[in-house]
Amino acid sequence: MNQTDPIGDMLTRIRNGTMAKAEVVEMPFSTLKGAIARILKREGFIQDFTAEGGGARKMLRMYLKYGVNREPVIRGLRRISKPGLRRYISSRDMRSVLSGTGVAIVSTSRGIMTDREVRKYNVGGEWLCIVW
Repeated sequence: MNQTDPIGDMLTRIRNGTMAKAEVVEMPFSTLKGAIARILKREGFIQDFTAEGGGARKMLRMYLKYGVNREPVIRGLRRISKPGLRRYISSRDMRSVLSGTGVAIVSTSRGIMTDREVRKYNVGGEWLCIVW
């Protein structure tokens, strides 16, 4: 199956998993998805993630995190830069997401970073998505 937007597919799988109260969501692995999962874990939005398998069949398994009364920690995800319309942002224009409760994920020349890191290191890049 040909995917034109693998990041959008990743966010949709996470969104569907949280709505279904699933413990685990699986998707095909890529280094970009692995970097996004690393940020989501570091920021406390998911419990853990693993990359299993090898070669073309390598899968990224994300363990979703829930709070009290099984409320998902991830309240929302939104894709900003899409294959049909790329969005780029400078460090000066980067604002905090929902007064700091959310996180923006940006692909920079230094790698995948959060909005706080973009402002700290004064770099810009492609604004991939926001998570809150």
